[in-house]
Amino acid sequence: MAVSALGYIGLEVCDIAGWDSFLHDVVGLMRGTPTPAGIATYRIDDQAQRLCLHHGASDDLGYLGFQVRDPAALQAVARQLEHDGFGVELASGDQCAERRVMEMIRTTDPDGLGVEIFCGPYLAPECPFRSTVCSGFVTADQGLGHVVLSVADPDAARRFYEQALGFRLSDFVVLGPPGESIEIVFLHCNPRHHTVALAPLSGGKRLLHFMVQMQTLDDVGSALDRCSAGDVPLSMGLGRHTNDYMVSFYAVTPSGFDVEIGSGARTVDDATWRVERHAAVSIWGHRRSQ
Repeated sequence: MAVSALGYIGLEVCDIAGWDSFLHDVVGLMRGTPTPAGIATYRIDDQAQRLCLHHGASDDLGYLGFQVRDPAALQAVARQLEHDGFGVELASGDQCAERRVMEMIRTTDPDGLGVEIFCGPYLAPECPFRSTVCSGFVTADQGLGHVVLSVADPDAARRFYEQALGFRLSDFVVLGPPGESIEIVFLHCNPRHHTVALAPLSGGKRLLHFMVQMQTLDDVGSALDRCSAGDVPLSMGLGRHTNDYMVSFYAVTPSGFDVEIGSGARTVDDATWRVERHAAVSIWGHRRSQ
């Protein structure tokens, strides 16, 4: 058994108010109901919570939550993690209530990042998702979106995500001149081209960026206009990626890492997919801001 989607992310941030405005007014997420402990939550679809903001000093990723199909799949992933030497903790009822899931286990990846595996997310169809600024986001079986993580030991990280959690290889992107290049590994667990990408970088933030996929290109253009109107800095302008074909731009969050806002990505069919290596990150655009 393997994980099937990125269910939620938890961020530790200094500026809760700044993040609230950024997520709601610029990106277009919907404010959710705070958790029993009072943690601010945000929605991107009918799932009750997709992103949690915890007040703290790190301004970085706090944890990732990956979904599995059912309790049997959760037990299978727990057994695989223990077989591969990773500690597993069964979450309490209160901890599950904080994440609004039915059952959950906890572990850590080789870089010390908290990773939670769950089944049975709470839905809120009685309060349908509505964005005040866009037509919506691509989620469903593709999950929340994707994250790009900095890792100290790419081989160890790959063993964790591929062997223990069941991610499958999508492709590689090689950046930089020969002798100085780095190789970014892209992994999928559903039709989304990648749910996790691993970059061999260390010493900075764990989270390089997270991505949300909007329904239309016009949604992306409108988000770009909102960034300009609100003086939200961009790290990279509009462009199209080589591997997933997404048209996107990168906005700098109040914590200093990026959020990629895009649309139009291709999907993976495991029956026909072929792993490739790309020598550039973009077909066009994505020019870095000065």
